[in-house]
Amino acid sequence: MHWLATAAALAAVVGASSFLQPEDATAAQAGPPSVAAQAAPDPTTATIPMNCAGERPQILKHASGDLDGDGRPETVAVARCVSGSGTPPSGVYVLTRPDSGKPRVVATLVDPKDRLSVTDFAVTNGVVTATLLGYSSSAVPRCCPDKTEKAKWQWQGSAFVRSEQSAAVGV
Repeated sequence: MHWLATAAALAAVVGASSFLQPEDATAAQAGPPSVAAQAAPDPTTATIPMNCAGERPQILKHASGDLDGDGRPETVAVARCVSGSGTPPSGVYVLTRPDSGKPRVVATLVDPKDRLSVTDFAVTNGVVTATLLGYSSSAVPRCCPDKTEKAKWQWQGSAFVRSEQSAAVGV
């Protein structure tokens, strides 16, 4: 009799479990989307604050990453005006994507007024690095920078802070 009661109870549990099912599983995770899932700002659609005689600035390089730790990617773009000869100065700009509208510049790391060219540009782990080429005087031809400087920018509190400035080195 004991076995009969156990079998009946087990049959009742198995029968009831067919009516009680967990919710369908999904691959999506709860919480905010990851940085990789959000689109980084496209620098070709932003208004870059350079005066290029009526033409759009040329985007030489760009890289993206979460620079300020807010979970949304920013894009850093190196831009310059198109020039027939010489080495036109570069600008380095940080762009963000607002909730609506096109990307906008939120910081200028290198201003074209500083007359520098940018090489070896990268964004890694929230740090922007670049090699800056410049001129020791106005007598140096614009084709041939004679100063090299390494620079690094990182978000600290409410602004990008530049560090790792080395002494000027001849090229």
